[in-house]
Amino acid sequence: MSDKNSITPSFPMPMRGLLLLTGMYNVAWGAFFKYFGEDFLKWLSMDNTWTGAMQSNLFGSVGMVSAFLVFLSAFYPISWRYLTWAGILGSLVLTVWFLIGFIPELGWNKRTIFQLVFNQIVWLVPLTLISKRAVEVKKYLETIN
Repeated sequence: MSDKNSITPSFPMPMRGLLLLTGMYNVAWGAFFKYFGEDFLKWLSMDNTWTGAMQSNLFGSVGMVSAFLVFLSAFYPISWRYLTWAGILGSLVLTVWFLIGFIPELGWNKRTIFQLVFNQIVWLVPLTLISKRAVEVKKYLETIN
């Protein structure tokens, strides 16, 4: 039996909205890598003469798929919490990939730091908190059934 004074876990609408926003934002950044490829990487390098030959198509595709899964998870965040986990895993993979595959070529500058911090790492915090809340609500729903 649960204590009557305990707080019932809920999944508020702003968390769903944040999942939608996260998905749309990261799909857009994945599209930059996929569809603008070398030009986008040249811009990230901050060097007009940069001629590196990097494959950004696959990176952008993985980013778009990962972000789309997060977007979908917003519709049924408690049941589809696995999609949120896939988005977290995708973001971690993209972070490591960017560090290992892109930073040695592009170098550290304000654009690459922005890409890494604000487009990959920062989104891990709300996704982790939202995922934790979805698990709590799921556990609570299983106890009352």
